[in-house]
Amino acid sequence: MNEGLIPRRYAKAIYGFALEKGKSQRLYAMMQSLVGAFASEPSMQQVMANPFIADSDKTSLLYTAAGANKKDAEFADVLKLLSVNNRIALVRDIALAYLDIYRKANNIYLVDITTAVELPKDSLNRLKSIVEKHLNGGTMEFSWHIDPEVIGGFVININSERLDASVSNELKQLRLKLLSK
Repeated sequence: MNEGLIPRRYAKAIYGFALEKGKSQRLYAMMQSLVGAFASEPSMQQVMANPFIADSDKTSLLYTAAGANKKDAEFADVLKLLSVNNRIALVRDIALAYLDIYRKANNIYLVDITTAVELPKDSLNRLKSIVEKHLNGGTMEFSWHIDPEVIGGFVININSERLDASVSNELKQLRLKLLSK
């Protein structure tokens, strides 16, 4: 069976459960923390896949990584479900799928802006407002970083859309045009 299908099915069921309990937003925040922990500590995936580490230890690690507290019974239920069904190794993929489902259901867009240099606050706010107009009422999770290889201009990624208004892209296009003649 497709490994992407299993996490998606679990995530969909977890989202329905969280929605029913009124905890979908809280679970979303915990899943974000969990995904962030996997990104910052890649060895966590090896721990989850290791059959010699007890599920109780894995659950404890995940509970801490997600920033869960004693009031988060729904998250504990999710981890118990994954443990009982031997799916704890897929927890990262399930968390990513949950985030995707939640974002689509709540009209949330991932927006990443890359510039060559640090922008003044007013320029960055102007770019953000232009992007917000493009989202047609959706909300955005915004990130911004600097990459000197952009040379000038900016690159905006909105989910899977990309607007590349960078000098490096213009130079690349010019090079391709010159080579094709």
